[in-house]
Amino acid sequence: MIAQSIRLLFSCYTIFLILRVAGSWIPQLREHNFMRFIAYYTDPYLNIFRRIVPPIGGKIDVSPLIGFLILQFLEKIVLNFLK
Repeated sequence: MIAQSIRLLFSCYTIFLILRVAGSWIPQLREHNFMRFIAYYTDPYLNIFRRIVPPIGGKIDVSPLIGFLILQFLEKIVLNFLK
């Protein structure tokens, strides 16, 4: 039961990250209240990686990719710990 709840939390946060990336490609959505909500919860996590890895060519932000990889890694560690 606990493992399922944790898996659900990781899945929801992954969806938030996907929405954040997709929303950043559409200028009209950037100022939408829903996107502000998503950014509020995802930007603190992504900012960790933005400080470490600057945008490629000054424009391509790879922090979401790193964030996805780390999130998947953390999920596996946490779920293995609970077994």
